[in-house]
Amino acid sequence: MAASRITACRAIDRLCLRQAIRPPAASSTAFRISSPSSAIKVCRSVQLRHQSTAKDSNNGLKKSNLPPPPPPPPTIRQILRALSLRTLLTSLTPSGMKKMFKDSPEEFVLAMVILAGLAGVSIYIIKLYFDYFQARQFTKYPPPIAKSLRRALYYTNISPDANLARKYYKQALEQCNELQMDPFSDDVLGIRIQTAAWLEKIGNYQGAITVLDSVMKDCIRWVEWFEKSVADGTVDKSGKPPAVEVLSQDQRPTVVDEEETIPENLWRKRTRLLAKAVGTSTKLGALYSDEHVLEPENAQARLTWAVETALSESRRRHKEGVKKDEGPWMSPEEIGGAMESLAQHYESKSQFHLAVPLYFQALRLCANPCHRVTIMNNLAVAFAQHPIQPSLEVIPNAPSTSNVLVNPEMPTDRAGFLDAAKNWARNAYSHSRDVKGDERTEECDEACAVALTNMGDIAALLGKKEDARRRFQQAIEMSKRIGFGPGVAQAEAGLQKL
Repeated sequence: MAASRITACRAIDRLCLRQAIRPPAASSTAFRISSPSSAIKVCRSVQLRHQSTAKDSNNGLKKSNLPPPPPPPPTIRQILRALSLRTLLTSLTPSGMKKMFKDSPEEFVLAMVILAGLAGVSIYIIKLYFDYFQARQFTKYPPPIAKSLRRALYYTNISPDANLARKYYKQALEQCNELQMDPFSDDVLGIRIQTAAWLEKIGNYQGAITVLDSVMKDCIRWVEWFEKSVADGTVDKSGKPPAVEVLSQDQRPTVVDEEETIPENLWRKRTRLLAKAVGTSTKLGALYSDEHVLEPENAQARLTWAVETALSESRRRHKEGVKKDEGPWMSPEEIGGAMESLAQHYESKSQFHLAVPLYFQALRLCANPCHRVTIMNNLAVAFAQHPIQPSLEVIPNAPSTSNVLVNPEMPTDRAGFLDAAKNWARNAYSHSRDVKGDERTEECDEACAVALTNMGDIAALLGKKEDARRRFQQAIEMSKRIGFGPGVAQAEAGLQKL
C-alpha cells in the first residue's frame, strides 16, 4: 500500500509540474495528497481541466485563420536554376505554355507580346547588319571605302543629314582615287550616280545634273579615246587590257570565294561605258524636263543623243558583227524606253507629230503587256491632237528613226486622226482587260481607267456627248474602285467640259 501511494504521489508531482508551466487559467487548482482517493480525484480534476479549455481551442481556431507567413526570398541558386536554359526550353514547350497560361493568363499574354516585340527588333537589327556591313554593295569595296559608304548611306536613309552625307560621299570618292581604283569601273561610277540620286532626293536638282553630266562626259571621253587608239594602232584591236598594278592586301576588297576577278576586255568596257552614257543622258533629259528645272532645249538634246547613239551602235553591230568579248548591247526594252522618253518630251511640247513615230517604235520594242497598254494610250492622245500635214513630208529635228515610220498609211485629215485615236483607245481598253494572272499589275488597272477617259475625250471631240458622258462615268467608277485619284480628276474634268 505504501508503494502504491508513493507512485501516485510521483505521478501527481509530474502533473503539477506540467500544469505549472501552462497559463494561470489552467493551473489555479490546489492539490492535496492525503489519500489514494484524493489522488484519484485530483487526476480526474486535472483531466477535466485539460479537456474543458474552450478558450484555448477558440484561440487556436483564430490563429489558424490568420494568413500564412510570406515565403522566404529565393536564393541566388534558385534564381539561376529558374533562369537556366533547360527551364526556359521546358517553359516554351506546349505543355509548359499551357501551364503558364493557366496559372496567370494576363502575365502570359504580356510576356508573349514582349517576346514578339523583342524578336521583331532583333530581326530588324540583323537585317540592318547584313544590309550595311555584309551586303555585296559594300564588300566589293576596300574596307576604308566601304566604311565611308556605310556612313553616307546611313545619313541618307536612316538618319538624314545633308552635311554628313555629302562629307562621306566625297570622302569615299577621294579614297577611291587614293587607292587607285579604276575611275571607270561600275563601283566608282556607282558612287557618283548614287551621289546624284541623293542630291535629287534632297531637292538639289542642279547638283544632280552637274554630277550626272560629268559622269556622261567622262564615259564619252573614254569611248572616244579608245576608238581613236584602235584606229591609230596604239591599242590592240582585240581589246586586250594592259597590265594592272596589284593592290596591297589591306587595300583589296573583300571578295567571295566563288567570285573571280577577270580583267575586263577593252571592247567590253567600251560597251559598258557607252551604255552607261546613254542611260545617264536619258536621266539628264528627265531632270531637265522636271518642273523644278524646265530647260526643254537641254532635255531634247540629251534625249535625242541617247536615242541616236543607241540606234547607231545597234546598226554598227548589225553591219560589222559583234567583236569577241564585246558583250551584249542594250536590250530592245531599254532602247524602247529611251525612245518613249523622247516621245513624252515631244508630247509635253505639243509636238505630237514627232511623238507618234517614236511611240510606234517603243510599242514594237516593249515586251511588258501592261506597259504596252500605256503606250497605246499615249498613241491615242497623240493622234487626237496630231496636226494636219502631208504624209510624206520629212519631219525636221527628229531622230533618224522617225522618218522611217512616215508612210502613206498615216492619216492626212482631222477625221482620220480622230478615228486612229479612237481605235488606239479601244485597243488599250481591250488589251488591259485581257491581261490576267501574274502579268497583271497596277499599271494595267490604271491604264484601263485612262483608256476609258481617252475614249470619252475622243467622243466629245466627235460631238457624241452621250457616249462621252457614259465613258467618263465608267472611268470615274473604275478609278474610285482601284483608288486612282488622277483618273477620277481627269474624268470629272471631262464631264465639266460637256
